[in-house]
Amino acid sequence: MPELPEVEVLVQHLRPLILKKTIRGVQIYRAKVLAPTSARAFHRCLLGATFTGLDRRGKYLVFELRPHGGGSPLSLIGHLGMTGRMYLARRGTVLPKHAAVVLRLGRADFVYEDPRYFGRLTLDSTALARLGPEPLEDRFSVDYLGAALGRSTQAVKVKLLDQSLVAGVGNIYASEALFRAQISPRLSARKLTARQVARLRREVRAVLREAIRWGSTLPLHHGQASGGDGLFYFGRAANALDFYEERLRVYDREGQPCERCGTVIRRLVQAARSTFYCPRCQPDSQKQRMGRQNPSDSITTKNKLTVTSVADRLRVRLGSRVAQW
Repeated sequence: MPELPEVEVLVQHLRPLILKKTIRGVQIYRAKVLAPTSARAFHRCLLGATFTGLDRRGKYLVFELRPHGGGSPLSLIGHLGMTGRMYLARRGTVLPKHAAVVLRLGRADFVYEDPRYFGRLTLDSTALARLGPEPLEDRFSVDYLGAALGRSTQAVKVKLLDQSLVAGVGNIYASEALFRAQISPRLSARKLTARQVARLRREVRAVLREAIRWGSTLPLHHGQASGGDGLFYFGRAANALDFYEERLRVYDREGQPCERCGTVIRRLVQAARSTFYCPRCQPDSQKQRMGRQNPSDSITTKNKLTVTSVADRLRVRLGSRVAQW
């Protein structure tokens, strides 16, 4: 599922393409994605409306529009779900099989496709009211995070996925931030020390900023025959060769060596999600931290596995459509 950095990069990509564009036609192929907005209300409100802004809130895209004939501004809320994509395609381009909504903008069409239909494109904004603070804003402070975690008995990794705690952090970046902060994903949230809370906040912000920075250098050719638009966790640098520069340190690296200590990266399931961690760098207790490493847990340089890109592994495992937006 696309997380905060992927959505932020998509927002940055789409914003200049849609601003001041007027919706001249509305085609709905899957009314399910509009819920709870009805197809009739969706069509009536958007036809003739003009895009005036696009921002991100958590994992949501927030499109601002000026209705035809005036009136109160409209907010169109988009969520990519697990496999959704939003892009502009040239008018006349053959629509993909799983196109859910198409907005005619003149020479181009705004296309929302979603093979699994878990995403949303709706006029209902109630989901935004339930979101916690943005992790890159000042409201997400050490004091705020410490107080919020201190009220929870859940494992800290599970709590980080709570969108009412912090908006936009998902499975991948929660695992990465905990590794960087050297905190066990199994540690009870309320047992974090003040130092651990401060480190966790710092690393959550750092990993998200880094992901946006790398992801924003990846050209997006959504719907265009001239290029691809694969999943780009951390993306790749401009002018990179035809491979992804791997920057994830633990996520999806089960059985491979920790880059910090050489210990085998492990995987566990928490709240039906895979968590990846280093048992040596992220011990469950201080006693374990002081203990000696089990020789069987390490991997020598000779036996290290070649790290392939997250996108390539997901494409093999789930199919190329899942690895796309």
